Amino acid sequence: MADRLILHCDCNAFFASVEMLDNPSLRGRPMAVAGERSNRHGIILAKNPEAAACGIKTAETVGSALSKCPGLTLVPPRHARYSEISKAVNRIYLSYTDLVDPFGIDESFLDLTGSLRLFPMPPLEFGNTLRERVKKEIGITISVGVSFCRAFAKLGSDYKKPDATTVISRENYREIVWPLPVSALLYVGQKTALSLNNMGIFTIGDLAAADRLALSRRLGEAGDVLYRYANGMDREEVRSYFDRQPPKSVGNGMTFRRDIVGREEILSGVTALCDEIAFRLREAGLKCRVVQVQVKDPAFHTVGRQVTLGRSTWIRKDLVESAMKLIGEMQGFGKTVRSITVTASGLVTSDEAGEQLDIFNTPEHEDRKQEEVEETLHTLRQRFGPDSIRLGCYENAEIGTGQPKFKKKETLPEEKS
Repeated sequence: MADRLILHCDCNAFFASVEMLDNPSLRGRPMAVAGERSNRHGIILAKNPEAAACGIKTAETVGSALSKCPGLTLVPPRHARYSEISKAVNRIYLSYTDLVDPFGIDESFLDLTGSLRLFPMPPLEFGNTLRERVKKEIGITISVGVSFCRAFAKLGSDYKKPDATTVISRENYREIVWPLPVSALLYVGQKTALSLNNMGIFTIGDLAAADRLALSRRLGEAGDVLYRYANGMDREEVRSYFDRQPPKSVGNGMTFRRDIVGREEILSGVTALCDEIAFRLREAGLKCRVVQVQVKDPAFHTVGRQVTLGRSTWIRKDLVESAMKLIGEMQGFGKTVRSITVTASGLVTSDEAGEQLDIFNTPEHEDRKQEEVEETLHTLRQRFGPDSIRLGCYENAEIGTGQPKFKKKETLPEEKS
């Protein structure tokens, strides 16, 4: 069987790169994208090379970063803009193949095996071509790993940064891959790495030479998967961009600017969260049968509850009422709350969401009126922008609820009229 041509393309310092693209004055000085400390999201999300040179790391607190670099420029995240650039980058990939599998907002796997007949070029040149196109057409840089399997392609994009192409082939993977720490391998997190270290496995080469049965006994199925990855036996496919699985849940969470107390403030937060969830459900053509709520208090204790609904819904009012009932059952409204997360799951398409109504006690008239109101609201937001309609019932600048930050449904080039 002939080897595949798999690429992993990773946008370098993505959030920071987009900010410097839109604001060139940020270049050449330490800067980082970080959550607002006033909103208690004060961690570093991304940093530019100058900030990295000061020792600043992703996920450290803003306070720690500022202690290392007092002159650090902090920029708030703009997730809608990052999503826009991510889609533009993926459109470049899609001009070569439909087998583009996003692995996050800033990275994608590509299978170019079938594209070589249309674009005959060596693997290194293919990687360099993509890098140059993204740099020229978008204005940011990517690092590209080229290999015969996904696991090694991912290692290749991490091997040399920024703006580089690394080819890991059948001939050189032992020299490039096996000396790397085992933690560099795809899906090896901190806990798994510790388990492997306890077995005397510190490098990917150690893992490749380990006893396969012993790995399976220690780590279960994951042990066998990692053994295959280390030995270049990964045959995982790259899915088509157009065949991605529908979401299993739609959730939204918020850490409030201050701890909130009482039913009215909690209702404000829950309504803001459910308003966005309802919008996203309608955009995806999905309804939910389960509502889940997680509440975190100022001591970071988290309590969660869920309820299975009597019927599927995408109505904001239903989501709010279910979430508020769950919160009332778990702790009452007298205690302080740091953050709330609401998740809609048990998703079905709107066509599949058949209703079996109780003929003796059915609020079908009220439901129909609410559905008409929310459908009209959704249509207006689609036409004039998702933030064009504001619900005053949940606006509270003091706790951080206000104009929603919706995520619009993705439109691919082929879908545009």
